[in-house]
Amino acid sequence: MRARHAATAGTGMMQAERPSLLLVDDDDAFRLVLGRALEKRGFAVITAPEVESAILLAQDNSPEYAVIDLKMPGPSGLLLVQRLKELDAETRIVMLTGYASIATAVEAIKLGATHYLAKPADADEIVNALMQTEGNPDVAVNVDPLSVERLEWEHIQKVLAEYEGNISATARALKMHRRTLQRKLGKKPVRE
Repeated sequence: MRARHAATAGTGMMQAERPSLLLVDDDDAFRLVLGRALEKRGFAVITAPEVESAILLAQDNSPEYAVIDLKMPGPSGLLLVQRLKELDAETRIVMLTGYASIATAVEAIKLGATHYLAKPADADEIVNALMQTEGNPDVAVNVDPLSVERLEWEHIQKVLAEYEGNISATARALKMHRRTLQRKLGKKPVRE
């Protein structure tokens, strides 16, 4: 087990003294901006645009922290959460997504993510999530029922997770045409 560092910024801090953070997102501009912001907050940031290259980087040097986008070309960020935890159970992981759903949040946490944040999330929110070690019992509970559109989105995401992201198998299970499912998945989820 390696020693954990607190994220502290310092102009004289050497790269080796900074806690390592793996940032994985397929959006080049977002990855660049967030990477710089996290470096300013004291992390030694390495980046990757997708899961396969991130796994190779992590095998060479397992990061202390990771910030992972859920939806990328190729395998989803859920696979990377699982692989990082296999390499080092102590890695603290925040899953980011523009496609937030209960099903993917549950899967990310079950696989070992520390926290799950919906985009847009700023660097301070991400650092706070990385440093959070316990749940918060004071989080407000939504008393309004979900809309029909949001329930449909959640159900599709649950079935998609059960079929490991296979759209054809998910469409068959939902008794839906594949193109209809792809169109529904291409839309942003209804905000609640």
